[in-house]
Amino acid sequence: MPQIKKGEARQTVITTLDVTPGTCQDVIEALTEAYDLIISKQPGFIAAGLHVNDAQTRVANYSQWENREAFQAMLRTPEMRDRNRRINELCKSFEPVMYDVIDTFD
Repeated sequence: MPQIKKGEARQTVITTLDVTPGTCQDVIEALTEAYDLIISKQPGFIAAGLHVNDAQTRVANYSQWENREAFQAMLRTPEMRDRNRRINELCKSFEPVMYDVIDTFD
């Protein structure tokens, strides 16, 4: 389970995918399969979560990695390059962005 804590050296990646109600479930299934078979087994992977809006037009993916290099190494694997190309074809836009935690609030 993702844990958000200020001051940790983890790499946070938030990916937003602009989809249609017709492709939303396909994107979720593709991402779920990628996490089950590949991403979760990569060195440096900590945790992730998938989110979808009520209209099924936006998918958000939150993932945590030990460091930026681990995330980038996963993206460079041949399996993920192929999968990301297929996922991108299902989306209007597909944007992973790396973030650092600045603060947390309870």
